[in-house]
Amino acid sequence: MKYYNSKIVAGTTIVALRTKVEEELKKQGFGVLTEIDLQAIMKKKLDKEYLPHIILGACNPEYADKVLSIEPTISTMLPCNVTLRELSDGDIEIAMIAPSVAMGAVGNAALETAANEVQEKLITVLNNI
Repeated sequence: MKYYNSKIVAGTTIVALRTKVEEELKKQGFGVLTEIDLQAIMKKKLDKEYLPHIILGACNPEYADKVLSIEPTISTMLPCNVTLRELSDGDIEIAMIAPSVAMGAVGNAALETAANEVQEKLITVLNNI
């Protein structure tokens, strides 16, 4: 099983698509806590050219509370990363962590239900874009 789920979208920009992604995340109870602009960081730190690539740290507080109550150190895997990356042909890839795969590595079966539910919500976001 892949550690992420993704979708390719043509005929748009990262800026326009980001708005739609954030709207769909909100419908599923997520907010965006952080943003990392990889293109800008790689240019500044390594003077290396990247196509636009943004990482959004999305969090659903209800599920964050559930998994933290079960496994406090799971905070090392939060928030859920959602990426928007321009491809060489101009299309945009949206990719999201697959929580059931990522949290499966923890080895705590009590996390399974919440991880599956979060994964279903993230897949719903992808399907609605």
